[in-house]
Amino acid sequence: MAVEKLLLLLIIGALIAFVIYLWRPNRPSSPHAAPPPPPPPQDPFAQTHDLQGDPRSLKAGDMLDFGVERTWIRGTLRLSEGGYAWAEHFLEIPEGKRWLSVEADPDVQMAMWTGRPELDLTPYSDTIDFEGARYRMVERGSAAYRSEGTTGLPAQGGMDYVDYEAPDGSHLAFERFDHGRWEVAIGTTVPNGSFTIYPGG
Repeated sequence: MAVEKLLLLLIIGALIAFVIYLWRPNRPSSPHAAPPPPPPPQDPFAQTHDLQGDPRSLKAGDMLDFGVERTWIRGTLRLSEGGYAWAEHFLEIPEGKRWLSVEADPDVQMAMWTGRPELDLTPYSDTIDFEGARYRMVERGSAAYRSEGTTGLPAQGGMDYVDYEAPDGSHLAFERFDHGRWEVAIGTTVPNGSFTIYPGG
């Protein structure tokens, strides 16, 4: 009888110890547990945010995707006047001249420009009548430039500019590099998020 009681006590003690073992905190995971699944593959060109890249970081070699058109930045002008700085990025096109200007004042403001070398216009009046619209002068000044990539300009120099604007927001600009002849361009505002940037490395 004493042996049976002892055996019963041993069995009860073993059960209690087993239950404590199962319920003890911070027990290590089983060495045979399955590893967590790897993260799913990510598309490196996926659009991850609204701006689709920071226009202030654009440089020569970057590709711009406008949805219906893809083009590359061939060269960039870094311009500064006093404490103010902006950039002009020259784009790859079959012929002619086109560039994207990017300013931060303090919000990012962009415009797409097309050179119009056939126009015989000069920026010496407060208003210019052009293609049925009257453009009024909004700004003029002089800036220093630094050239990167292919721009057709020296590594550094100076430029003069005169900007006009029509009532519908269209832009007319004049630029003169290193005291050369005035170059005329027409421009349209480019809203943020209008294109995706693929850095060129």
